[in-house]
Amino acid sequence: MRRRPLVPLLAVSVMAALAPGLAAAAPGAQSPSALASPASTEADALRPYTRQKPAWKRCGPDTPAAFRCATLKVPLDYRKPGGRQIDVAISRLRTSAPGKRHGVLLSNPGGPGGPGLELPLELDRQLPRQVKERYDLIGFDPRGIGRSTPVDCGLSADENTLLRPLKAFEKNVAWARDLADKCRTKAGDTVAHITTRNTARDMDVLRAVLGERKISYIGVSYGTALGAVYTQLFPRRADRFVLDSAVDPERMWREMFRIWAPESERAFQRWAKWTAAHDATYRLGDTPAAVSKSFWDVVARADRDPVVVDGTPLDGAGVRDLVRREFFTVRTAAERVVKLKEAAGGGVESPDPSEPLPEEDVSGAMAVVCGDASWPRDPGTYLRDSIRDAAKYPLYGDFAAGVLPCAFWDRPVEPVTVVDNEVPALIVQNEWDSQTPLTTAQAMHRQLKGSRMVTVDEGEGHGVYGTNPCADSAANSYLATGELPAADVTCHATPGKRQQASPLPAPGPLR
Repeated sequence: MRRRPLVPLLAVSVMAALAPGLAAAAPGAQSPSALASPASTEADALRPYTRQKPAWKRCGPDTPAAFRCATLKVPLDYRKPGGRQIDVAISRLRTSAPGKRHGVLLSNPGGPGGPGLELPLELDRQLPRQVKERYDLIGFDPRGIGRSTPVDCGLSADENTLLRPLKAFEKNVAWARDLADKCRTKAGDTVAHITTRNTARDMDVLRAVLGERKISYIGVSYGTALGAVYTQLFPRRADRFVLDSAVDPERMWREMFRIWAPESERAFQRWAKWTAAHDATYRLGDTPAAVSKSFWDVVARADRDPVVVDGTPLDGAGVRDLVRREFFTVRTAAERVVKLKEAAGGGVESPDPSEPLPEEDVSGAMAVVCGDASWPRDPGTYLRDSIRDAAKYPLYGDFAAGVLPCAFWDRPVEPVTVVDNEVPALIVQNEWDSQTPLTTAQAMHRQLKGSRMVTVDEGEGHGVYGTNPCADSAANSYLATGELPAADVTCHATPGKRQQASPLPAPGPLR
């Protein structure tokens, strides 16, 4: 879930003040005079964490015996390492070729809010042998998620729906205020510290516990933000970083949601043009204007008489919300709109054959997006933005600009992390991505000045790795050898093939 630069020195100085024992050393930091500094004293306070000896055990009776799990203790607040501790669940799948081992490969599936404890098993199935042999595959549930001291605000199923239409604005404000109050009441001493910045610090504790000088990493969607923040806080400890479907570090987080509105309009226009060219198949119109009218007729009809989809009645806003991300995959969207048109005509839309997404609790996700950066406090700001964006971007502008509980959240305890460094990384990105648009990945590329970017021309869907042979080849080569491409790379989508989902799903707002 899903985003101001000052100067890079600010991020470095803040980190040195908060967690010097984990901060990457600057030139000259190892001088003898530093040994008696306050920073050294604070580093001593972190040693109980960095010198832990994990009690590895089999993760579960249904998992391979080689897949081992453990639990680490980390400070809830890195400014007070002697204070309250929380758990971080970790996992490991060792390389089968110790003689070829390069190091450890951490991973994050996205979200925010995605548990990552079982990702080593997914990567073991996905990665080619020449990559798997080089790494111990390391998973973890980020703090506040899964088995890592989970945040639970006691939300109902209805409260877990984050983005809501303009027509229910006053109700949405009440919902947002109530949710923030619930989280403050049930988890107030915890939520302020469930942030991307602290999760990156947890990753560095994990690095130290594993006895590694550096870590490699693959992160999808929100996981790219986590990876980028790690490179900013610990630039000398980042080895080979693959960032798949990247967010814009300067848009964390409200503007990452708002950008869905203009990008959805672009995707809709492309879809209407494609569908008009395939009128013989879909019968939605033989011009882009006619296709567009077919869709908006369904929306208008649903506002008069809700359309039943999988047993759920949807009004026009519900239809827009249902289909918005599908417009980025033209064939899927055309098939969906045909079914919606039939349902609006009195039929019943058949169930979606794909596997349904699991029910999620967004408590942890909201802690991250509200705790990473400040949001506007005046509900009127959201109302004005929603009205303006709804007029300019009718498909999704009101949803994307709407009020969230962050408007009523306590202020972040730390400043936003400014990402601006020269750490090498490889960014892979589809051109038509519904959650992290191409423009946000390009922004990540600019902020990570040592990065290279692989763009899948006409690539559709959220998540690239494992779906495009050209992009996979670049990523696998980098992970295996550490050599980035000499220049940015453009790959091409496989003609005539439906884009498949990434093997590393991204739950949460940016899912």
